[in-house]
Amino acid sequence: MASKKNFYAIAKGNRPGIYDNWPQAHNQVKGFPGALYKGFATRQEAEAWLENPHYSFTPKAPKPSPSTADETSPPTDSVLIYTDGGARYNPGPGGYGVVQILNGERKEMSGGFRLTTNNRMELTACIVALRDLEHRDKPVTLYTDSSYVVNGITKGWAKSWRKRGWIKSDKKPALNADLWAELLDLTQDIDITFKWVKGHAGNPLNERCDELAVAASREKNLPVDEGYSG
Repeated sequence: MASKKNFYAIAKGNRPGIYDNWPQAHNQVKGFPGALYKGFATRQEAEAWLENPHYSFTPKAPKPSPSTADETSPPTDSVLIYTDGGARYNPGPGGYGVVQILNGERKEMSGGFRLTTNNRMELTACIVALRDLEHRDKPVTLYTDSSYVVNGITKGWAKSWRKRGWIKSDKKPALNADLWAELLDLTQDIDITFKWVKGHAGNPLNERCDELAVAASREKNLPVDEGYSG
């Protein structure tokens, strides 16, 4: 059965953006020459595609992992990091959460901003984790449920945007260039692997990061996300 399309990303149309119903989306592309748009089951997938609309995104079922234990118990002398981030109402108050494990020792970090986006918080979670990385000589595996982050690194999108002066292949500015630039710098001299993990699927470390992020987003007197320009 084909997955239900709940969100529609419009890269070229009367008013580009993401729409949560087809009638509104259809009004933006009807009669527009060369309209470029695609439907997705989740907003996260729509946002990821909109960052690089010429990439043909086809959601695939994640490959079965050997076991949850393999994803939560790192080998000796390697660093395991889980991150998560999100913003209520997107944009809105947002938070991020990080869990880091090395040789059985666990560290948790979190924080938030009064106005930001899901993608900025996903990127910030990774940045905070790598800023705090003490043992940069050890292999690192970073798990995130953000396909935006994983694809941006593993498919080389972010490096390409930077080479073009933070312009995407469709000639539009790449969003969150400030965060992508820092993340690329932080990953330059370490042995790191980014892996996607399905969110809200019972993985204890992913669930814990989500708890940290949500709690942080609800704190009072959150600071301003200086890099966000809504």
